[in-house]
Amino acid sequence: MERGDIGPESPSGFGLLLQTLEGHSDLVWSVAFSPDGRRLASGSSDNTVRLWDTATGYLQYILEGHSDLVSSVAFSHDCRLLVSGSSDNTLRLWDPATGGLQQTLKGHSDSVSSVAFSPDGRLLASGSGDKTMRLWDPATGDLQQTLEGHTGWISSVAFSPDGRLLVSGSDDATLRLWDAATGAPLQTRIK
Repeated sequence: MERGDIGPESPSGFGLLLQTLEGHSDLVWSVAFSPDGRRLASGSSDNTVRLWDTATGYLQYILEGHSDLVSSVAFSHDCRLLVSGSSDNTLRLWDPATGGLQQTLKGHSDSVSSVAFSPDGRLLASGSGDKTMRLWDPATGDLQQTLEGHTGWISSVAFSPDGRLLVSGSDDATLRLWDAATGAPLQTRIK
């Protein structure tokens, strides 16, 4: 079978372009698929989060409320919550089924650059330019812990698949491993 026999390709020749989703008026900083694959969220410098239907490409909701760029978005593993982190120093929890705002989490003193749910959905981690990572209870919005140790902006946070470990990456050229249950630092790896 010749390459041309399998259908249209992207101009780069690396694969098929299925859809182009348009609607944001500025830079898109973050995208995330829902775990069930039915929705796609995008966060942008236009201060909005957009929710898209992956089967059709149709825009389902425009989520407004942030007063600065949306730098990170993530779905909970049961698809019942969507979190957005912003340069307005807040996190917002949304209901992706309705587009409704559930709550706004405040506590960071600088931009929220990364957000992640634990696999069981009981914790929400946020990393910030204030050099802290915060752990929240997404059901109540209560701050559980503030983890400190980085000397620079925390650019990325993630949970291990079993939810026992948490990792943060920073512009201080380190990764830090934490015990997700206790917040105790476990290791630091230097770039």
